[in-house]
Amino acid sequence: MKTISKVRHFVPTRRTPFITTFLAVCTLLCLATLLAAGLAAQSPNTDLAGTWKGELGEGAGKLHLVITITKSADGAFSGELESVDQGATLPMDSITLKTDQVRFEVKAVGGLYEGKLNPARTEIAGTWTQSGAPAQPLNFARVTANAAEEKAVPSVPEGPKEKPLSVFLDVLVPIAPTAFKADGKWHLVYELHLNNMDRWNYQLTKVEAIPGDSSARPLVAYTGAVLDAVTRRPGQPPSDKEKSKLPPGTMGVVYLWATLDTEEAIPSTIRQRLTVKIGTYPEEQTVVTAPITIGKGAVAISAPLRGEHWLAGNGPSNTSGHRRALIPIDGHAAIAQRFAIDWVKLRDDGKTYQGDEKDNKNYLAYGNEAYAVADGVVTETKDGIPENVPGLDSRAVPITLETVGGNHVILDIGGGHFAFYAHLQPGSLRVKLGDKVRRGQVIGLVGNSGNSTEPHLHFHISNGNSPLGSEGLPYSLTSFEVVGHVEGLNAAEIKKGPVEVHKNEIPTENEVVNFSDNP
Repeated sequence: MKTISKVRHFVPTRRTPFITTFLAVCTLLCLATLLAAGLAAQSPNTDLAGTWKGELGEGAGKLHLVITITKSADGAFSGELESVDQGATLPMDSITLKTDQVRFEVKAVGGLYEGKLNPARTEIAGTWTQSGAPAQPLNFARVTANAAEEKAVPSVPEGPKEKPLSVFLDVLVPIAPTAFKADGKWHLVYELHLNNMDRWNYQLTKVEAIPGDSSARPLVAYTGAVLDAVTRRPGQPPSDKEKSKLPPGTMGVVYLWATLDTEEAIPSTIRQRLTVKIGTYPEEQTVVTAPITIGKGAVAISAPLRGEHWLAGNGPSNTSGHRRALIPIDGHAAIAQRFAIDWVKLRDDGKTYQGDEKDNKNYLAYGNEAYAVADGVVTETKDGIPENVPGLDSRAVPITLETVGGNHVILDIGGGHFAFYAHLQPGSLRVKLGDKVRRGQVIGLVGNSGNSTEPHLHFHISNGNSPLGSEGLPYSLTSFEVVGHVEGLNAAEIKKGPVEVHKNEIPTENEVVNFSDNP
């Protein structure tokens, strides 16, 4: 069977075979998944809503899958598919149930599932098809909760019976957004950390970002299934079915991404307007936060690579694995990889290698020079970590916080911006701690060290000299050409279009770009 998708990456990334290869979007998000290991059980249900387990494939390549489906008040379904063995979670699309016929897509990997519910509504028998490959049998069984465990869970008081005095929700924006340009438009990307400080259950029903200095229309608004899709509850598995429900004393994270047509449309400040249902009180309550200042002027840098057909794997999007990689380091949770990209180089036919796929030297990315994106000072280096044999579970050394980035370099490029280069070849670093570097200077060679599944360059900008214990910042590349894109990292099917020149922008997820040899 042909390789379906493959990128690979930093903290931790895993190359995941769904059919042969599923999707490597794990990054350090995998660490968070491991910390939140476990599966929320669900009581039997008369429709599709609930948690289901299934197995795809046979033998050593068998994948254990979990789908979690929720049903909104208007009857629409939403859900996520979790590949347990690979630590990857992907959104499900176009979920339908017509009589006993079940259908859903996983557009991120070009997958389609079609099945039939049994009369008891406890099993689904069907087939999985991905990117034109032959259909494979895939059956799911509903996960039921243990009655004794359900009884052991303390009940939460229903109330309140009278209108609440206030909405006891603590709303924190860990880092204010900085506007940046991508695909010809402007974007604001940030998170809300929500803590329920009340004694009642809180159900988020709407989250909006609104201009802080006017009563203009919301910049972005999330409700229903879409709100669930952009919300996570730390400590709960990715398949958590009630993401927008916050029991007393719990925390939720909402990942916001607002897109504006012009730079002039960017407000100077931004507020959050949250609508919640408190316990069983019938009327929804609203809270509006104090305004925060929006940063303008993402740091301008040149490209970290040269040449053609570079794929922005796991690049900026609101569903990228990098985007959701909230990792606690030294007592503080941050998303250093908020705008990170795993750069892999493609052949004309979309493949990343030729010949033996177990040989690093056969990958087009391998050995390419990585360049300083700006003048700066080397503040951290790591060398001497041996390279992995390409593959999902092949690691030359145990993966720890010290080795996860492999051989790497951090540059302080000024203004509170630090450039991070990961997975370089051992012995290839051309710089050492304390060196002053110039824009365009070679700092090392692309390799396959650390938590990496194949040769590629993980690159991001953050606000601190720490690969993970800092906050990721947007940036803009001086110039690059977009020559096409892939859907779901399916590098076998590059969708080419007219060459588009982009200036002072950042590439987005799955774009295929060319970089100038003379930036």
